[in-house]
Amino acid sequence: MSKKQPVSLPSRDDIKQFIRAAPGRVGKREVARHFGLGPEHQIALKGLLKSLGGSGEVAPAGHKRFTAAGRLPDATIVRITGTDPDGDAVGRPVEWEGQGPSPLVMMHPEPRGTPALAPGERVLAKLRPIGTGRFEGRTLKRLTDAPGRVLGVFTPGTYGGRIQPTDRRSKAEWTVPPGEEGGAEAGEFVLAEPLPTASTYGLKPARVTERLGRVGEAKSVSLVVLHTHDIPQVFPEEAIAEAEKARAVTVRGRTDLRDLPLVTIDGEDARDFDDAVFAEPDGAGFRLIVAIADVAHYVRPGSALDREARKRGNSCYFPDRVVPMLPEALSNGWCSLKPLEPRGCLFVEMRVDSSGRKQAHSFGRGLMRSAARLTYEQVQAAHDSGEDLGLPIAPLYAAFSALLGARVARGTLDLDLPERKVVLDEQGHVASIAPRPRLDSHRLIEEFMVLANVCAAEELERLHQPCVYRVHAPPSEEKLENLRTFLHGLGITLPPGDQIHPRDLDRILSRVSGTEEAPLVNDVVLRSQSQAAYNPENIGHFGLALPRYAHFTSPIRRYADLQVHRAMIRGLKLGMGALTEGEAAGLADTAEHITATERRAALAERDAIDRYLAAYMADKVGATFTARVSGVTRFGLFVTVEGSGASGLLPMSSLPDDFYVHDEATHSLTGRRSHRSFHLAQELEVRLAEANAITGSLMFALAAERGATERGAAERGAGERGAGERGAGKNGVRAGASSRRR
Repeated sequence: MSKKQPVSLPSRDDIKQFIRAAPGRVGKREVARHFGLGPEHQIALKGLLKSLGGSGEVAPAGHKRFTAAGRLPDATIVRITGTDPDGDAVGRPVEWEGQGPSPLVMMHPEPRGTPALAPGERVLAKLRPIGTGRFEGRTLKRLTDAPGRVLGVFTPGTYGGRIQPTDRRSKAEWTVPPGEEGGAEAGEFVLAEPLPTASTYGLKPARVTERLGRVGEAKSVSLVVLHTHDIPQVFPEEAIAEAEKARAVTVRGRTDLRDLPLVTIDGEDARDFDDAVFAEPDGAGFRLIVAIADVAHYVRPGSALDREARKRGNSCYFPDRVVPMLPEALSNGWCSLKPLEPRGCLFVEMRVDSSGRKQAHSFGRGLMRSAARLTYEQVQAAHDSGEDLGLPIAPLYAAFSALLGARVARGTLDLDLPERKVVLDEQGHVASIAPRPRLDSHRLIEEFMVLANVCAAEELERLHQPCVYRVHAPPSEEKLENLRTFLHGLGITLPPGDQIHPRDLDRILSRVSGTEEAPLVNDVVLRSQSQAAYNPENIGHFGLALPRYAHFTSPIRRYADLQVHRAMIRGLKLGMGALTEGEAAGLADTAEHITATERRAALAERDAIDRYLAAYMADKVGATFTARVSGVTRFGLFVTVEGSGASGLLPMSSLPDDFYVHDEATHSLTGRRSHRSFHLAQELEVRLAEANAITGSLMFALAAERGATERGAAERGAGERGAGERGAGKNGVRAGASSRRR
């Protein structure tokens, strides 16, 4: 009898091929069974799967399970975004890491007698592919508490009225039967709930349940966005009662830091202050202290405050309001490091050498008193003028200079992506839109916080405590190849292979800095990146070039930081408010949840700014603007107006008559006959054709163009004679006058 041949560990490509062919999610057990691996392979296999997930070659699909990168599982969570012209619900997957826009899910009608799915609802749906980028979905389970809801603008009619949805992707209105108007008046934003109906044809009926305000009112924009994205606004009475019982902490069991001149440095409009900093020379290096509000003292595991904080996941910031993670009694009260008032804190003391390399750190629980509440502008002006404000400003900048040197030596990705600030007047209308200044004082605080976050992750690993890591996977192999192809067209070479370092990308950004290509390259490099996330499994942070990283510095506004504080309290035995065994066991679910709430908040904040900008542009219809192409799709271009940052669609029908081929790798549309090309970051002259304050959408038309690629007249003529009226091909789309005629 022959001996069994030993089984070797499969290659990365073999595992990727198996996961790609598998019908559902795959874990270590399925891989081991398929390749005949034994217990002796378990540790190596676990490391290999973790590496594949970290590099983006396969996609995480739940705790320790994977699916092929860019593929939807057979069942996934779908958010309903609107309805099609027949009134049937359509949606998109909540999580999508693939190339291009997330697929469209056409939902099968709900069973007779069951309320129709409405925008904002989330369902667990079974998916079936029905074409490129399209799926049919059947509801397995409705995940939202409410039976669905409709958000839109009410228009009265002879028999009841109608509701025009605020979601720009919703194609069908809703009808409001007589007696179901809820007192709504013309031009009001309303919330409504779908009504059961036996008919499968025509508009679906709905009942008005809440009036939110009139179109154009100051409060309406953020209220619409909050309801659109299901962001909780009202705290339960039990949570408010717990917050109002909060009292000051004492020094007992804490390190007394009240004589240390810690200062908070924030924006002028900041309302809560959760971090304070201090620096002083220490031999050839520096001693740094970062003190963070002790939220864990007030928000105990399992309490009403904790349940609500976890549900929200984070605070949300809009031009006219903040929707906090914690009630105001805490977020703007006992947890805010107000000047000259004693406050409990968790702190980290760090020592770095003259090159900014960390030599040591230690954590503690303290009682501090902020010496001053400073703004970024104050601190920068004091530094530039040589003033000290009676505070140790100079040591802060000296330490920052050392930390910045360490960052450069480490080789991080530093994208140049300008941000814009929307300023409202007293009536809530847009008064100005200006670029946010990028001062050294901003970077100073960032570097101090990054170092504190690194120390937190290292300390929890040293203590063998669970940790909610902030992870950022490297670009996937497919995204890297697309980026490499794009850069090659500019004569720029990216190092070969699927493993690159952030400094490779940063060198490219430095090379194009100050050139016409800089905005284009920054945009494309950004699009090549994966999204950062929270995870109890550490895969490092690619963008910051750090092997371990955890959010520690903002527990007032991020639940992830509160979890890290609790783990630190447990590991160092610092008293009450420690992480419980139940929390530790559920950390994977918590990380997945707060990743989703963070992305929800980011979408909502962008949505609010888009709506304010649409209102700001409403009286400028017909005006011409200089804009840059900020997105390229098969159905047209997205353009962003220079100065204001207002963005909208320039549809394919507005482009010169031609057959256009969409190239995803080069982010371009190229005409087959004229060889005219439109590409990302290209400068165009556009005319504002439509500004819809209800949906927050802008529509542009091409006025004139700058820098569009053209060939000679003879070449264009030859192209026209050769192309004739042939179809556009797989990636081609017909544009111009003839497409409008059809």
